[in-house]
Amino acid sequence: MPAKLIWGPTFEEMLHPEKIDPKVRQQALAAKTAAPLDPINLYNITWKKPDGTPCYLVLPKELTGVDANIIVLYSRDFPTGSHKVGATYSVTMENQLTGSIFPGRDTVVYPSTGNYGIGGAWVGSRMGYDALVILPELMSQERFQLIESYGARYIKTPGCESSVKEIYDKCNELAKQPNTRILNQFEVMANYRFHYYVTGNTIVELMTELKNQGIGDGRCAAYVSAMGSAGTIAAGDRLKELYPEHKIVGLEPIQCPTLYCNGYGDHDIQGIGDKHVTWIHNVLNMDALMCIDDMEAKLGLQLLTDPEGMEYLNSAVGIPTETVKDLATIFGISGVANVLGAIKTAKYWQLPTSANVVTILTDAIDRYHSVMDDLNQRFGRLDQVQAAVRYHSIFQGVKLDYIQEGTTLNRQRWFNLKYYTWVEQQGKTVAELNAQRSQAWWSEERAKVAEIDRLLTAARS
Repeated sequence: MPAKLIWGPTFEEMLHPEKIDPKVRQQALAAKTAAPLDPINLYNITWKKPDGTPCYLVLPKELTGVDANIIVLYSRDFPTGSHKVGATYSVTMENQLTGSIFPGRDTVVYPSTGNYGIGGAWVGSRMGYDALVILPELMSQERFQLIESYGARYIKTPGCESSVKEIYDKCNELAKQPNTRILNQFEVMANYRFHYYVTGNTIVELMTELKNQGIGDGRCAAYVSAMGSAGTIAAGDRLKELYPEHKIVGLEPIQCPTLYCNGYGDHDIQGIGDKHVTWIHNVLNMDALMCIDDMEAKLGLQLLTDPEGMEYLNSAVGIPTETVKDLATIFGISGVANVLGAIKTAKYWQLPTSANVVTILTDAIDRYHSVMDDLNQRFGRLDQVQAAVRYHSIFQGVKLDYIQEGTTLNRQRWFNLKYYTWVEQQGKTVAELNAQRSQAWWSEERAKVAEIDRLLTAARS
């Protein structure tokens, strides 16, 4: 066992990396490219650039076609290229802080459909653990390659993105083995806390920064997020505390409309639509649910990243060359889905030019080259005619279908779906489930951030 536990930043330091010890911060920034597998890179888990500004882009209205400002936080610059590494670190850190896991003794298991597992491979190995990732066999090959490159192991379970029950079954089997700990992103509230505090407050600060630039009214009109673990959408709870008129909009695939109509099915928006309502999803605080087509998300990604599509966006649409290049490096499949949901949100509520709609780009194209190759084989290589069709039909032609507002009845129906996974299958009690009906339960979980930061600061000293 290691002589000293490996720790990383507090929640406050992930939000404000300038508060990290200057020597540690400089070491981390230097290691980002020079030694990306050095544990010091734990201190690079943040939405902020080295200059302290958030990693964001206000999308050109030539692309979105709406009056409202569509603003994306992009994850490209996190240590693993996805913000999910922040949730993974928070889950691992909180478990280590309570003594439930210890490096050199325990195998830590990260159930995932992709980016959380990749984050677990990176974080668990950096913190000295035997890291084991469980994910479906049909996920992109790049995901498996990244897990191996970070020094972790993986087990493939049957199915695709929406096949989470099979992941749970494997985890329940592994949990019977000695010194094996399941760090379940779908259940553990540290995932929720990371996004509530770090992602949510980053957006709050960004609203003020943009207003100072003459963009928007300084408030967030809507926050749009597809649900995988439903960690990312927790940022909306922080935004609604400050902006009571704020809308939290959840997204899921048309091909797997679980909340929309108790539906099921296979889809390929990797990272979302996991065919159940997660324990950490505060669905009673969600204001609307919308569905996005998985093929539109994939074809839209190809438009943004393929040279032919980039040329069309520049020459025919008029998006500046540098912006087109930026777009090509920050989008993955779920990011396109999130932006389509943000456009749908702006259209549905007819939001004006002063309104800000914020969403998240969870990962980038480096995870989906194999998916793009598959599109080429199925449909032929992209050309200027097809680029025009995709631009007008996918981005400019966002339809106002598959929308449910968060009425009392719909919210109760969304919430009640938790019963079948968590009480019938995963051992929660009805009393535990019913406790989540009160917003006070969620407030208590959010309030734990300060105490966790205090304990972590003491543990590092």
